[in-house]
Amino acid sequence: MRFSDLLDAVRSSPHELSIPAEWAQGRASFGGLVAALQYEAMRAKVPADRPVRSLAITFVGPAEPDVPIRFEVEVLREGKAVSQVLGRALQNGQVVTLVQGSFGASRPSEIEVVAEPAPEMKHWDDCQELPYIKGVTPEFMRHLAMRWSVGGLPFTGNKSRDMGGWVRLRGDVKEEAVTEAHILALVDAWPPALLPHLKKPAAGSTLTWTIEFVQPLQALSTLDWCKYLVEIEHARDGYGHAAAALWSAEGQLIALSRQTVTIFA
Repeated sequence: MRFSDLLDAVRSSPHELSIPAEWAQGRASFGGLVAALQYEAMRAKVPADRPVRSLAITFVGPAEPDVPIRFEVEVLREGKAVSQVLGRALQNGQVVTLVQGSFGASRPSEIEVVAEPAPEMKHWDDCQELPYIKGVTPEFMRHLAMRWSVGGLPFTGNKSRDMGGWVRLRGDVKEEAVTEAHILALVDAWPPALLPHLKKPAAGSTLTWTIEFVQPLQALSTLDWCKYLVEIEHARDGYGHAAAALWSAEGQLIALSRQTVTIFA
């Protein structure tokens, strides 16, 4: 199933579906997809004039492929401009993902601070792509393309603090406007920035993830390349802390991201 097909499925009521194994990430379903599906269920409970400003995501446990997941939503508070919403993804009666979202309408303000310039990177045609290889790379990578411009590929012994390049959907992509759900997948497609430091394969996963969206969103298509850069701020005792950002190809800021990751090496 295409990404757009899964989004359409979760928008129906009740918000329940099974994620196909082709979207797996090891023994779990791709976390960016799970977060995107939970977000879509939450979006349906909030007034349309209140775009999402931030999501705080905790991956409580692995969401198994091909097993039904129910996406529950609780509106915690609706103020004059901001809605606070809690989402729970449940599988086999257990919470697998928690998402707390803040949705806020625009308001007049005297303050405007432009974003820092996007980093310079080689054109995507000149960058190395991490290919989808069945049985070697995660299954979900058949749906997402990543081309490296900064740092090293996973398990190459590259000790750079930075990693990044270009990312977009690939395969049989339905061309449509990029939404926050797509952005969640594009950002989380990248492996933990600590993995290039290793010289042999080891497991790594996101523990917590906070992402903030720059509103209004850029007018992008699902066929457009986006620029991603992550910086490792600290790593020790099997945990790493990293900050990242996503830009359009023209250098306009789309989202800011921070993750705590676990590494089993």
